[in-house]
Amino acid sequence: MDRDAWITVAAVATGIVSVARLTRLGTHDKFPPAVWLRLRYMNLTRNGEWSALAECPFCLAPWLMLGVGLWGYLSGPDLWWWLFNGWLAASYVASMVVLRDEPPD
Repeated sequence: MDRDAWITVAAVATGIVSVARLTRLGTHDKFPPAVWLRLRYMNLTRNGEWSALAECPFCLAPWLMLGVGLWGYLSGPDLWWWLFNGWLAASYVASMVVLRDEPPD
């Protein structure tokens, strides 16, 4: 594989893990700004059909992937894409490692 193909594979993998982290943040995390945004969104949608985006990872992830994918495609992906999505992906992988390294209670 040539260098461009490896960069594409790395960008796709980074994007997928980044979207997984964003989806977790948007639908489940208790981080106060995420909770505030989730509740605000649900109030704006009046708990209607569109409010499922705030509670369902299968509903939210495709839309987040569309945004992350378009940003990467349109930007090349540029340095900011790599920094933002790399940070999210690395933090998600790190937290998964720590979660599995916790001693049993």
